[in-house]
Amino acid sequence: MPDASPRRLAALFLPRLPTDRLHRSRRGRRMSSAGAAPADLPLVTVEVKANARRLAAVDAAAARLGLHPGLTLADAQARVPQMEAVEADAAADAALLAAIASWCERWTPFVAVSGPDGIVLDITGCAHLFGGEGAMLAAMTERLAATGLAAQGAVAGTARAALALARWRPGQVVRAGGEREAVAPLPVEALDLDAEAARSLAYLGLVRIGDIAGKPRAALAARFGSALVDRLDELCGAASPPISPLNPLPVYVAERRFAEPMGDEATARAVLADLARDLAGVLERHGEGGRRFEAAFFRSDGAVRRVAAGTAAPLRDGARLAGLFRERLAALADPLDPGFGYDVIRLSVTAAEPLAATQSGFGAEPAGAGLDQLVDTLSARLGPRRVTCLAAQDSHVPERAAVRMPAQKAWRSRDMLAHDWAEPAAADAPLARPPALLPVPEPVETLAEVPDGPPLRFRWRRVLHEVARAEGPERIAPEWWTALDGTRPGLTRDYFRVEDTEGRRFWLYREGTYGRETSAPRWFLHGLFP
Repeated sequence: MPDASPRRLAALFLPRLPTDRLHRSRRGRRMSSAGAAPADLPLVTVEVKANARRLAAVDAAAARLGLHPGLTLADAQARVPQMEAVEADAAADAALLAAIASWCERWTPFVAVSGPDGIVLDITGCAHLFGGEGAMLAAMTERLAATGLAAQGAVAGTARAALALARWRPGQVVRAGGEREAVAPLPVEALDLDAEAARSLAYLGLVRIGDIAGKPRAALAARFGSALVDRLDELCGAASPPISPLNPLPVYVAERRFAEPMGDEATARAVLADLARDLAGVLERHGEGGRRFEAAFFRSDGAVRRVAAGTAAPLRDGARLAGLFRERLAALADPLDPGFGYDVIRLSVTAAEPLAATQSGFGAEPAGAGLDQLVDTLSARLGPRRVTCLAAQDSHVPERAAVRMPAQKAWRSRDMLAHDWAEPAAADAPLARPPALLPVPEPVETLAEVPDGPPLRFRWRRVLHEVARAEGPERIAPEWWTALDGTRPGLTRDYFRVEDTEGRRFWLYREGTYGRETSAPRWFLHGLFP
């Protein structure tokens, strides 16, 4: 049955994000330096807009003096000579907004960034865990204010309605279905239309959402375009388009919340081990195993640290999972710093696969289980990209016959990579190949028997080698099907295994058949035998 509970979204609006960011950074520098703190001047950020330097954001002190975004810098300086103007930094503001959104995941994992100063949280079904929607909203804004960030919030049934109310009528908690009445007093700017459409609405005397909410939709669309109608429906609760979360939603979650910030690292690791056992039980009840896991540590000062771990095969063993995170935490280049303590520790499954129950003990362990565990442990300790293996590819060209990939990824697709090719007959068996090839075949100068004989001598890296014995050729034809996609196929290769008079063995090939593909075949050294 579909979920009958109405969708509920909370929105946070940060009206002074750029100046709050600057105040926070300066406060941190003052705390780390000696001496008395200088008096703060009104602070504004400046950007070039409409061929003029204008205020992009103002702090509370500047707002009290009558400054506002959009005012030219010259006018602002004429009104308030004693102020500080800083160039706007949109990238730094966006990074801070993303960090705040990540911190908001302590309330719900479904968090999205909206514009340069808004955050939307899908709180459907979870507000009761925090004392209801009103208490939850108050906790969000109070916690942000405690970190030096001015924030306004609202709750409604659609993201656009919640954002508009957070901006113009903060603190509203709109009942389900009451969006139309709640947004009626808002200005038409809440529709976020272009300047020309806003001027046209004002010219017609339509200055509030309630002035246009009851108008025929067809007439509005014909006069102002479908964007106005769509946004009006979103504001009034008639339409609720999906939002894109900042981070992928976890499949399963286990977490611990602390009444007081907890700053003991040993306790944090013990809590993580408990969460691993809890998560293993959840996975077992659903008949699944996790492939990717993430531990998140939410600090009381707003910082969030995330540590991820992956597995080669689906896993739901709590002890093994706890061991993987012990390895990951021990291998961090930047160790965990509890700061003023953790409020929440969360362990999530971000990818899961079906996993049937298996018999353990009495020699009934599945084949390869020990190797899976070794790959997981090494990948957690050294990093998944540093633990690799070779996977076979459908190509006879030596440099493309195998590809190096992370071992965990290869283990996941090992059934597809385990080719069941028949062994060639002894008479057709290819020459033994060197265990490692040069990164790129290197050209050599040769004297060879024409047209198809092996080389008699060759010069490689300015050293002349006299060939004592040779074996070959092993012919590898070009992959003609590459020409179907516009790629030019290569030339035929004839490989020879040769040994010089000092006993060194080399793997060389001649590129191009004489007289048919080229009149001057070239020789390359591709590998060395041990």
